[in-house]
Amino acid sequence: MSKFKILLLALIAVLTIGVLAACGNDSDDNSDDADANETEETDATDDAADTDDSAEESEEASGDLSGSVEVDGSGTVYPLMSVLAENYMVDEQPEVSVQVARAGTSAGFEKFLAEDGTDFNDASREIKDEEQEKADELGIDVMELKVALDGLTIVTSPDNDWATELTAEQVNDIFLGNVTKWSEIDSSWPDEEIQPYGPNENHGTYEFFHDEILDEQDLVDGIDLQQEYSTLVTLVSEDENGIGFFGFGYYDSNQDQLNAVAIDFGDGGVSPSLDTIGEDGPYADYTRPVFTYLNVGNAEEKPEVYDYAVYVASHINDFAGETGFAPLPDEELQAQLEEVQAIQ
Repeated sequence: MSKFKILLLALIAVLTIGVLAACGNDSDDNSDDADANETEETDATDDAADTDDSAEESEEASGDLSGSVEVDGSGTVYPLMSVLAENYMVDEQPEVSVQVARAGTSAGFEKFLAEDGTDFNDASREIKDEEQEKADELGIDVMELKVALDGLTIVTSPDNDWATELTAEQVNDIFLGNVTKWSEIDSSWPDEEIQPYGPNENHGTYEFFHDEILDEQDLVDGIDLQQEYSTLVTLVSEDENGIGFFGFGYYDSNQDQLNAVAIDFGDGGVSPSLDTIGEDGPYADYTRPVFTYLNVGNAEEKPEVYDYAVYVASHINDFAGETGFAPLPDEELQAQLEEVQAIQ
């Protein structure tokens, strides 16, 4: 074979080896690219999974709840509890419906102490022995939560410019029927018949007035007793010779329609106010605690009921003053909060 052919064959062999090597490198590069792409896809999948997990954890951490909470009872306590419920639904748990009604303390206990009864009963007096006995018979564990202090307020029409101050004894005489005309209290006052007004027997305010103020004596014949406090406000405000009683909050929110009578308990007249209302204050004789009662079993079974109970115990003082109630001491509320938290 000539030298030329030998050189030609050698050149072809070298070129063939170079092409094969280049193909091998391309294959390795493609393999590396595939591995890289697979790694990127895996990382992206993992990131997405982590995001989903974080979202689920965030949702769990937020404690979002749904369902409903049923509250009934005292018309006196209603303004405070309705504001609490509204703020809870707006600021805390928008998917929970807190329904607050005002059948009255006694009527409310009838709804509370029943199978599938309400979750809370607001009360302007303590639970009675017979009501507690009924709860025991039904197996209902009841927790009393003191929510604020209220001052019983004696009110008259703005047209009444004479009876601006009465002694506690004179108030009793009016509502027991011992005096029937203003002139019998003070000869300079009008010789007109007095028309007493008040809430009816469904309300704890009636029972407080009857039991504590009048020492369980019957109210005067002819007293006009009403279920709705708004009706009482209108009746008294439009009756120059009218006089009524109810919680301070209803007077406080209707000062343009009513006068509050200063009461002399022995040391001069005291007008009801957030400063004078208190169990040890100058208006103590007409001061009473108000409550809400919790069905503990419902709080154990329904997270929304428990959560609302915690909210009430934690925030009640935030809204007491603006609805006409004197707030409770912080240490007393803290003790109640810990009692509620111990449910779960």
